[in-house]
Amino acid sequence: MKNNELKKMLKPLIKQCIKEVIFEEGVLSGIISEVVGGLSTGQTVMEAKEENIFAGPDRVQEKKKRLSDSRKKLSEAIAKEGYNGVNVFEGTEPLSSGGNPGAPAAPSSPLSGYAPGDAGVNIDGLFSVAGKNWSKLI
Repeated sequence: MKNNELKKMLKPLIKQCIKEVIFEEGVLSGIISEVVGGLSTGQTVMEAKEENIFAGPDRVQEKKKRLSDSRKKLSEAIAKEGYNGVNVFEGTEPLSSGGNPGAPAAPSSPLSGYAPGDAGVNIDGLFSVAGKNWSKLI
């Protein structure tokens, strides 16, 4: 039997078998449902517009004004509704530096967790307390 004769006999048989598997056994519908499911669970790409940080002074003043208005509204809401009129932020100071969202929480220096104006522990009296015994302790 020649190659061409074998091809003519097997091609219709293979074609029929593939049609039966795809259509009758539901393989095609499974493939389609997986493709559609993969398309619907994909992440949607959103365009994020960044503000121009090199905007003029008018833009900076406008942003500061919006921020101060927002703070005033927040403090008024707190004073009216909660804490019986007590200012819970009294005596607090803003952070000296902020972290980067998404960056690992690792200090950049040994004193990074302390405020720049923090006096620390007073050790002036350390040597006077030990007095004469200090040389014996060394």
